[in-house]
Amino acid sequence: MQDKQKNPQFVYHSRSPLNGGTPPEIIRRQFTTPVDQFYIRSHGNIPQVNLNDFRLIVDGLVRQPLTLTLFGLQSAFSQRRVVATLQCAGNRRDELMKLEAIPGETPWGPEAVGTAEWTGVCLADVLRTAGLKPEAKHLAFSGLDEIEKQGERFLYGGSIPIDKALGPEVLLAFEINGKQLPPAHGYPLRMVVPGYIGARSGKWLSRLTLQTEPSRNYYQAKAYRLYPPNMRQENVVWEAGIELGEFAVNTVICSPKEGDQVEKGRELLQGYALAGGGRRVERVDVSADGGKNWQLARLGNEGDRWTWRFWEAEVELKPGANEIVARAWDSATNTQPEDPAAIWNFKGYMNNAWHRVRVTRK
Repeated sequence: MQDKQKNPQFVYHSRSPLNGGTPPEIIRRQFTTPVDQFYIRSHGNIPQVNLNDFRLIVDGLVRQPLTLTLFGLQSAFSQRRVVATLQCAGNRRDELMKLEAIPGETPWGPEAVGTAEWTGVCLADVLRTAGLKPEAKHLAFSGLDEIEKQGERFLYGGSIPIDKALGPEVLLAFEINGKQLPPAHGYPLRMVVPGYIGARSGKWLSRLTLQTEPSRNYYQAKAYRLYPPNMRQENVVWEAGIELGEFAVNTVICSPKEGDQVEKGRELLQGYALAGGGRRVERVDVSADGGKNWQLARLGNEGDRWTWRFWEAEVELKPGANEIVARAWDSATNTQPEDPAAIWNFKGYMNNAWHRVRVTRK
């Protein structure tokens, strides 16, 4: 299946399920990503939802279970807008794949990211209306997209800690950039969990369940976990994985691109940087000689702790081959590892090593 509303420059990794994104040199042109350029991550086929039949169920450790239509949700709760960056946990996986094969996973480059203005209602308002019981520690969610995995069929799902679920930034969203969610982006309702990996912003949302433990759904209990470097699919101990939540500080050089030939010595670099968990990008360093010498990039003024920040810098390139490098720092002084080999894992998640681009000056 193809999303016919996507930009012609949108690159598809697969059609069924639908997965793809727009090259970073294009999405870097606008702070808010147009819907036709926003990346798509799907694990199953896009469900066809009849709005007349749609219901959101809120149950589990609540005093008053809820069953809500979309109109009921919109009319019962105040609407809110949040500008937030979503990033797939597999963003930049292709760099890890160059070190060792990662079978069965999408070869994402740095395009699995985007920033949008989301309109919805605060998840916290809905949960307070349902009445949380004190023992509720996790919010599990499930969508309407059916997955077949390991011989079983089930609905996509996951969970977030209750403290995050009650954050004012977390939405049950029905619009993106002022327009109704398209089917590929979760129509009619999705979660938006700023600062967390995109897998926790569940699409085609159908159920919210309050519980004492994290979700046992495959995509919480097995996938979207960070495994030790000695493990592979054939010897994995699923319990050894660390559940992924907040994404790590990261940056990408959007232009020039890998393999470009440049005409002059002074070259303008442009990129994006982001930090998870509500932390803000505070600094980006760039190097034109593979990381031997560094200079500060200029950070844009747009954005807050839930969005990326754009940056740019001019560097002097020598004739011949040049390796340009970038690294970011966040408000907790976290930075990026130098070598992707240090963070390789058999699922290919959370690559935030220094970003490198090799160009040639004529």
